[in-house]
Amino acid sequence: MNETYELEVNGVRYPINAAMDRNLLSVLRTEVGLTGTKEGCDDCECGACMVLIDGQPVNSCSYLAAQAQGREITTVEGVLDGDNLHPLQRNLLEEGGVQCGFCTPGMIMSAQALLTRNPSPTREEIRIGLSGNLCRCTGYQRILAAVERTAAES
Repeated sequence: MNETYELEVNGVRYPINAAMDRNLLSVLRTEVGLTGTKEGCDDCECGACMVLIDGQPVNSCSYLAAQAQGREITTVEGVLDGDNLHPLQRNLLEEGGVQCGFCTPGMIMSAQALLTRNPSPTREEIRIGLSGNLCRCTGYQRILAAVERTAAES
């Protein structure tokens, strides 16, 4: 049975009509129409579905959409700087930290949360900050370099 509620995603309010047991990932991709957030394992292990809720990284595959009512949701589409790439996105491209790109949205969201709470992280702190995200293309060194470069530019 569907219920009607509202979600605020990237600063825009969206009316939602969906079952209360739907996860946030599926509602973002289907009802809201933002497909940048990816479904990987659907078991909270790979981080491809990472979004920010009130600035905190959350695996949207294991978070009920209805729980996000009244909270600020940020997806990878929400980190753009107008028409320009966010520095994390630009640095991932320039450092070669994007291979197949499937993990990239989740990596960006975790890195964004890390840099917001710690603008000058050490390499170890970056590793810990991204530890909930898997890259199956083994691009970790370049991803770490991109986050370090973004921190240094800030």
